[in-house]
Amino acid sequence: GIAVSTDYWLYMEEGVVSPQNQSTEVRMALHAGLWRVCFFAGREKGRCVASEYFLEPELNLVTENTENILKTVRTATPFPMVSLFLVFTAFVISNVGHIRPQRTLLAFVSGIFFILSGLSLVVGLVLYISSINDEVMNRPGGSEQYFQYRYGWSFAFAASSFLLKERYAEEELYRAPPHLLRPRLSTCSGLSAQFLQPRAWPRARS
Repeated sequence: GIAVSTDYWLYMEEGVVSPQNQSTEVRMALHAGLWRVCFFAGREKGRCVASEYFLEPELNLVTENTENILKTVRTATPFPMVSLFLVFTAFVISNVGHIRPQRTLLAFVSGIFFILSGLSLVVGLVLYISSINDEVMNRPGGSEQYFQYRYGWSFAFAASSFLLKERYAEEELYRAPPHLLRPRLSTCSGLSAQFLQPRAWPRARS
């Protein structure tokens, strides 16, 4: 939720390099999220514009290459949104399952939702990274041009969220309900003390 709602997925800086002393003049710097683009350097410093989902931004705010990057990363936006919806659903189902542990199916269903949420998120992250890399590789080169980008803390929150979802999904899916287990009765095995046989299984005759 923090990753989706904040505007620090990507930082970008553009400028020129002076050929005399190789100093860099930053003419435009911004940080972008899924919904807004905010400028913190250049002539548009302090201004935030909405994503093109809601408002067509002025084309003279950024250079053409930066504009292309901001347009291409929008293809990945639906996946984090779907992931957020799925993880919220999984959260609700999981908590109901903890409150009513006799409904063992809820733990399994919540684990499935956590996995689907994680898969949707990782697809979005891969599309986001690949879209940026493609546009950066297609930028015209030049020793007098300065361009730098890096991923922000909102992106880091999204990546860590994927790891946490899959970890919790594994616990939800593979944790056996205690009331379905009983001690193994056989004394012929070194595993006789482990809880391996559900109550529903018929006992052996011997």
